[in-house]
Amino acid sequence: MATAFSSDGEAALRRELGPAAAAAAPRGDLDGFYEMGRAAAFVRGGGFRKVALQFPDGLLADAAAVAARMEAATGAEMYVLGDTTYGSCCVDEVAAEHAGAEAVLHYGPACLSPCGKLPVLHIFGQQPLDIERCAEAFRELYPDRQSRVVVLNDVVYAHAMGELEQQLCPEYPNIIFSRVMCEDPPGPAPPGEVRQFGRQFLVEAPGGLQDCSMFYVGAEGLALTSFMLTWNCCPFSSFDPATGCGRHETLNVNRALMRRLYLVERARDARVVGILVGTLGVAGYLAVLQHLRELLRRAGKRSYTLAVGKPNPAKLANFLEVDVFVLVACAQNSLLDSSDFYRPVVTPYELELACNPAREWTGSYLTDFRDLLPGACAHVELPPAIPAAEAVPDISLITGELRATQLCDSPASQLPPATAVACRDQTRALAEISPAASFLESRSWRGLEQQLGQTSVSKAVQGRRGIAIAYEDEGREQP
Repeated sequence: MATAFSSDGEAALRRELGPAAAAAAPRGDLDGFYEMGRAAAFVRGGGFRKVALQFPDGLLADAAAVAARMEAATGAEMYVLGDTTYGSCCVDEVAAEHAGAEAVLHYGPACLSPCGKLPVLHIFGQQPLDIERCAEAFRELYPDRQSRVVVLNDVVYAHAMGELEQQLCPEYPNIIFSRVMCEDPPGPAPPGEVRQFGRQFLVEAPGGLQDCSMFYVGAEGLALTSFMLTWNCCPFSSFDPATGCGRHETLNVNRALMRRLYLVERARDARVVGILVGTLGVAGYLAVLQHLRELLRRAGKRSYTLAVGKPNPAKLANFLEVDVFVLVACAQNSLLDSSDFYRPVVTPYELELACNPAREWTGSYLTDFRDLLPGACAHVELPPAIPAAEAVPDISLITGELRATQLCDSPASQLPPATAVACRDQTRALAEISPAASFLESRSWRGLEQQLGQTSVSKAVQGRRGIAIAYEDEGREQP
């Protein structure tokens, strides 16, 4: 299933436009929905003269009106980012810097990944929520008033959580409401406090999160999937404000984890790995890129770093020599469904499970790549390298072939720089050792042959005219 992060645009080309699909008219209450007062205070307080406004596709109809009001209220220049470099949930600092912006106002749903360059103000948009219906659905799902439940929510409903808390807390003494954090709080988390995915809540149950259930307010999507995989020990239920229905989530978490562990096996078998850059704004992405390169080098695998924008099957199919891709993106977009791709796409955590012998599967799944970096809560040091002769081979569960699982010094790292090139033929021509070149050499068809000096020179003649489906000279013999 394609997402907005990896779609190739085919759905947009096939979409039938009608009165219901036409662009919506701008909202009447712009000041309330977009919190114009708070946004204007942020711009004036920072003294910003150029500000980028980032909207998701669903809110672009309001962009012109919001920009005009913000310019009138602040006197600063406003630039609307019409398209994002990667996912719309991430702050697009790349596009903002192209406009010379000094700050970014990010509107709509957000993954709340920290940024490293520009000041950012998140304005989620106050989507309507029927508090009474949501509370009623919660009572139906949890009839036991002593239930330990953690309430999570999509960020667009954060404005209504206070009123919902006032209704449910008197009835449920053990209920816990999470708080949305746009910035990481300073210092380490105290015992029992959970800080993940831009959420913060304190668990006082004796068994921790394992003794709690999760209630999510929001529509089904990547955020809910990420929550369920990460806190897979907790039963989930949800309330969809669009339909007004609550339900126990029936996603087979074990089946989803089995699929991800299968991808780990594919990563263990891979010899060439493509590192896909899926973000240029999340803090720490350069550090994790370096970490993955070193991990692959120690594991004896070749790696390429690829920046292809929003990945889709057509783009990645151009790299046939790559056995598996690892996507460095925010916590929501990293869980890419690669069933339609020519090669599997894994997360940095799954690549670590495949290449780091010191990391073992404990039942906890990590989607935030920052947790893998040195100094983070889930960082695991690479064990020392052992000689290749002492490495214990392993049998692949997919191919049945032997493979090395221990970290060894890569042969490429042991060679001096002068031996990175090799003699190609008897003419003493030099060629660089490259997996891509070796793969191309093994193919029977290697593209169009130039045949330099073998083709006779001829005058230029007028070619065909028209479009490919119906040329003007179609059906007539060519002279």
